[in-house]
Amino acid sequence: MSDAPQVQNPAPGATMRRVVRKHHALVRLSHWAHAALLGGLIVTGIAIYWAAPVFTHPRDPRTGSRDHVLDAGLAISRALGEQPANAAWLYDRLSLGTRDLARALRLHWAFAYLYMAVGALYVIGLARGGGGRALLPRPSDPQEALAMLRYYAGLLPMAVLRRPWPHPVIHSKYNALQRAAYFTMPIAGLLAVLSGWAMHKPSQLGWLERAFGSYDGARVVHLVCMLVLGAFVVPHTLLAVADGWDTLRSMVVGWSARVREGDDGRS
Repeated sequence: MSDAPQVQNPAPGATMRRVVRKHHALVRLSHWAHAALLGGLIVTGIAIYWAAPVFTHPRDPRTGSRDHVLDAGLAISRALGEQPANAAWLYDRLSLGTRDLARALRLHWAFAYLYMAVGALYVIGLARGGGGRALLPRPSDPQEALAMLRYYAGLLPMAVLRRPWPHPVIHSKYNALQRAAYFTMPIAGLLAVLSGWAMHKPSQLGWLERAFGSYDGARVVHLVCMLVLGAFVVPHTLLAVADGWDTLRSMVVGWSARVREGDDGRS
């Protein structure tokens, strides 16, 4: 893809900047679809997790319940003063527990197939847009990462003090912190998919199950990947906002105006 025409900042003494294409359309599409699908996978995954028999307890002689989720729902219902108390309070509102295992599994795999399709679109978008090399670590990353940490740490205090706090000069599509995160996330996503298949088809895909050590090993990897992917969302959103409007805009429209003359926005 060719770059858009150069634009001159009219401010006195301003340097020439280029408007450059930053994200391929498939990368942008998969980015936003990934966010929605990840939320669905996490919610349905939690429902499956809590449906495991390990979370039952000996039958309560008063309520007849063996289910911690029913117990919690009953406690909440009583605290809210519902008459008669509703033991299925959490089931009805959050779809958690053994009663919803089948539905949670069906939804989880529906989201999973879409997630894999979106992942394939992301890889195609990286290949067609030439953005794959921008994710690779570089020797300058440690120094650049420290500069970005300093920038993020001082952004709010300097805004309160109304002092200038310029963004560090970045000569590539991503800064070092972004590169480290974006390099890690596809790996975590791939491991989540592979460990999911290892649990789903342990007989047909015995070699894949053994690659994770055992069925339980695949479960551990799957859970850890979910935690990594889920924990990434909040800081990613906050840092994207802190990085400025250009970063957010580029993931919607695909182009950036931050790259200085002579820099490669796709590198």
